[in-house]
Amino acid sequence: MCYNYGKSYIHLIMQELTGKHTSRIGEMLLNYGLISQEQLAQALDRQIRTGQRLGSVLEEMGYVDDDTLPGILGRQQGLPHVNLFEVKVPPEVLNVLSLDQVKSLRVLPFRKYDNVLSLAMIDPRDAHAIHTVEASAGGTVSPHIVSHYQMDRAIRSFEEEGYGIIPFDGEKLREEKPALSGIPGIYAFLKLVPDIGATALYLSAGASPAMDIDQELKRFSMPKVTAAQMKDFVYEILNKDQMEEFERVKELSMVLSVTDTGRFRIDLYKQRNSFSLSARLIRENIPAFSELRLPDWMASYSMKPYGLIVIAGLPGSGKSATAAALVDVINTNRKCNIVTLEDPVRYLHRHKRSNVNQREIGIDTESFASGLRHCVMQGADVIMLSELRDAESMSIALNAVEAGCLVISCMTTLNTVAALDRIINVFTVNQQPQIRLQLADNLLLAFAQKLIPGKEGRELAYEKLAGSGRVRGLIREGKTANIRSLMQVAAEDMLSVDRSIARLCLDGKITFEDGLRYADSQSYYQDLIRTGSA
Repeated sequence: MCYNYGKSYIHLIMQELTGKHTSRIGEMLLNYGLISQEQLAQALDRQIRTGQRLGSVLEEMGYVDDDTLPGILGRQQGLPHVNLFEVKVPPEVLNVLSLDQVKSLRVLPFRKYDNVLSLAMIDPRDAHAIHTVEASAGGTVSPHIVSHYQMDRAIRSFEEEGYGIIPFDGEKLREEKPALSGIPGIYAFLKLVPDIGATALYLSAGASPAMDIDQELKRFSMPKVTAAQMKDFVYEILNKDQMEEFERVKELSMVLSVTDTGRFRIDLYKQRNSFSLSARLIRENIPAFSELRLPDWMASYSMKPYGLIVIAGLPGSGKSATAAALVDVINTNRKCNIVTLEDPVRYLHRHKRSNVNQREIGIDTESFASGLRHCVMQGADVIMLSELRDAESMSIALNAVEAGCLVISCMTTLNTVAALDRIINVFTVNQQPQIRLQLADNLLLAFAQKLIPGKEGRELAYEKLAGSGRVRGLIREGKTANIRSLMQVAAEDMLSVDRSIARLCLDGKITFEDGLRYADSQSYYQDLIRTGSA
């Protein structure tokens, strides 16, 4: 079957779909009011740098939607177009052609009805492709225009996931592509975070926007954020008092609520005469122990009437969620007065069997030290601190434990021993012997955690250091350095994080390579895997 489309159509196809005279497609989109001059300039700049077709660049940058380019051409010439992000193709239709044919001809069968095969084509004038497909299909081809960008995405998905075995679901490809236009406002970015399964947003002048997805930084194919745009982002979310505070101290942490999206922990700071912003999504519901994959035995420590529980880990390791889960266990099972001191408040607790009063640093109380003093004077039974930062706070916290409080605190350290050393070493040499005695007498548990990318989401690896007799003795004697070597022998009061990571690997929950990347001691981790003794 032969097709004669006419010179005007061929002219457009040659220009718009083969990338020749690509400025024409930009002019056409400008005339339709679908892009701005600034967006076209940015896209042309990217095209020059990458060598991509202008149409693909415009789609990849989010300046035009999925239907725009093929839709315009189709309407002008009376030819149908197809949006591959909206189709589902069963294997029997895909298998009309081989993957090699799809790649070489740049076509994709997407629907078959009676003896007519609907075919997505980059170039509907390609008579050779049409004849080849008709010979394979044994019927008539109905060509539909498709964009280079969508065809490239489809072929890439076939190369990664296989072809003709499972149905092709274009909706999944759309989900992988953020539907943005240029550099949107800050609220548009924030609304996108949960929609694409991200946990954090990062914006800095001089860099393209990025998000944290499965603990990997994924950068958008978008223009770099300018200093002026960063200033607009910051001014859009801060009120007058917050702006004055930010200008004074050059950094600010806050919680921002976004309608129909959720709450975010916002961290702002100045760098190189501009602003940087990170926004971490806060979960509204307090996660259960099972959801966080915390060990069951940990809940028993929260039922103790007094003592110190330290939760250690690097930023993003889930410390706040663990602390919130412990508080919720107490709130559910005990009748007591709980006070949290947080910077900022990340989870909202409702009164259950206990009373829970949440105080935010800088809003409800001046500092951790000031808030701690009031907690002790007001007769708090349980105090939860989002961070222990300085000698004054640590001293008051230890005194609160000795007065009969249960204190739960997060600390930003790599492991349990580093957390204990931080508590001791923040004091002067003359004060340290007394602090070691207080810490040894009152430590219930030091718990360190890491979140490792797994086959079914992030997996928790943890380190346990319980306040046993031998652990207290080592703390009193200033021999905390010995604890790490002792951890390599499994015991009731100690568990090395490397042993926990090795167990995740042996159970098939994480890869060996990811385990090696997160291990404290790579040689010890490899020994555990080799012997299967985790």
